[in-house]
Amino acid sequence: MQSMQQQQQQQQQQQECDILVVGGGINGVGIARDAAGRGLRVILCEQHDLAQHTSSASTKLIHGGLRYLEYYEFKLVRKALQERELLLRSAPHIMWPLRFVMPHDHSQRPAWMIRAGLFLYDHLAKREFLPASEGIALQEHAAGKPLKGNFRKGFEYSDGWVDDARLVVLNALDASEHGANILTRTKCVDVRQQDNGWHATLASEQHGRIEIKARAIVNAAGPWTAQFAKAAASENGSGSTTHGLRLIKGSHIIVPRLFEHPYAYIFQNPDKRIIFAIPYQDEFTLIGTTDLEYTGDPGQVTISDGEIAYLCEMTNRYFNKQISAADVVWTYSGVRPLLDDSSENAAAVTRDYLLECDEKIAPFLNVWGGKITTYRKLSEEALAMLLPRLGSSAPGWTAGAPLPGGDLQQAGVLVATYDFATFAQQFSRQFPWLSSKLAQRYARCYGTRAVRMLGGAARIEDLGEELTPGMFEREARYLFEIEWARSAEDILWRRTKCGLYAQPQHVARLQQWLQEQAITMPPATAAINAPERVNAMQ
Repeated sequence: MQSMQQQQQQQQQQQECDILVVGGGINGVGIARDAAGRGLRVILCEQHDLAQHTSSASTKLIHGGLRYLEYYEFKLVRKALQERELLLRSAPHIMWPLRFVMPHDHSQRPAWMIRAGLFLYDHLAKREFLPASEGIALQEHAAGKPLKGNFRKGFEYSDGWVDDARLVVLNALDASEHGANILTRTKCVDVRQQDNGWHATLASEQHGRIEIKARAIVNAAGPWTAQFAKAAASENGSGSTTHGLRLIKGSHIIVPRLFEHPYAYIFQNPDKRIIFAIPYQDEFTLIGTTDLEYTGDPGQVTISDGEIAYLCEMTNRYFNKQISAADVVWTYSGVRPLLDDSSENAAAVTRDYLLECDEKIAPFLNVWGGKITTYRKLSEEALAMLLPRLGSSAPGWTAGAPLPGGDLQQAGVLVATYDFATFAQQFSRQFPWLSSKLAQRYARCYGTRAVRMLGGAARIEDLGEELTPGMFEREARYLFEIEWARSAEDILWRRTKCGLYAQPQHVARLQQWLQEQAITMPPATAAINAPERVNAMQ
């Protein structure tokens, strides 16, 4: 007779579902969440960690894309602006309104053109709580003080900030809590049509094969979408795919704080590119991005010396305080998988998306392109295409649903869902033994789930060993057990940004602690959530 452990492992390694989602970036987890909430059986596999690539390498903005108006992307901008306030309400702990200042001089786009663009930006979609744009005198504005004296006039407008990697994790968590099976570090190595559906083989380097029977497959593999679509089409005799991707590399730098005020900047540069300078983690400034064609391995993208020099040079054009490569404390780069529209200029490539469902085979949906602000709408449209073929008519539900931790109106006080400050004050009073910095970070990372993360702790000693500065065992265990974190990198750079304060010896200690946790994991769980990485899709 089989033991209970063997039966559990066999059940996990032979699974059935309605939808198999390939890819754990923002589009993949958004689709998994929406589908699971409609009662569908969902499995999501991600070859690495959630948000390990493109979805943690954005400029971290919830925005319509002001500069896209210059390329006549009115439909995309309108769609993104419609989503902007909806998203800000759904997770006010990791997303919040941000005012942007655009300094102006005569060498840039004409002021009338900028005013016209901002008027469109204000009116393409309804605004309920974000204030409208306005012209400003920089000599009289807080954002003017750090700037060089030749910038006297400017414009101010509204958009939003997002912790992009946590947005991905929270969508995955909500999907999981609605019944989806989230398999990280699990690669889809083969898909074949079978019995009006699909048979997929998933693999982990250490734990072997997992066989999946799925009624439909969603290809949300980000930079690997074209590769995965081509392999599936070739294997199943459906011909070549009709669309392609352009991989555009975007890099960012983090430097010590260049200004004290809460505004962000959007800078227009002589090459017609724009870059942002954004308050980051209280003590830093985030600067980016670049736009460069990329042809290498999407899993190995890094910033170049030339990109660092470019971002420093463009920043120095505006600020009194000058920076150089020596001031950079951290960098990150990602590859944006943009829908190929044959634009000559990388900056002009559309940020819109296209959903393509092959009608010749069992439901196989390719997700081409997209941007983080429109992921929820993309997910709804994906389900609208899939549901009729799956015999379901379940209605959409995500437009008014908060993400985990975002239900601040249920935190014991009557506040609007986007009023984070009230919640943070209440949380700090509830746990007075936490330092103000730690309480603020917990509230920001976890929202109403912060109480659950603390797990009944009543004093700082209850949090266990401080594995890295600001990262105690209690939080690390929560991230390991609940949020699929398996490496120090997962915790320090995607689940949190504690890596900004961690030294090599701290990273080594955290990694050792994680390895100790993995050893004690129940075998049935370990077989599905293996901590080892697998190679990028070839």
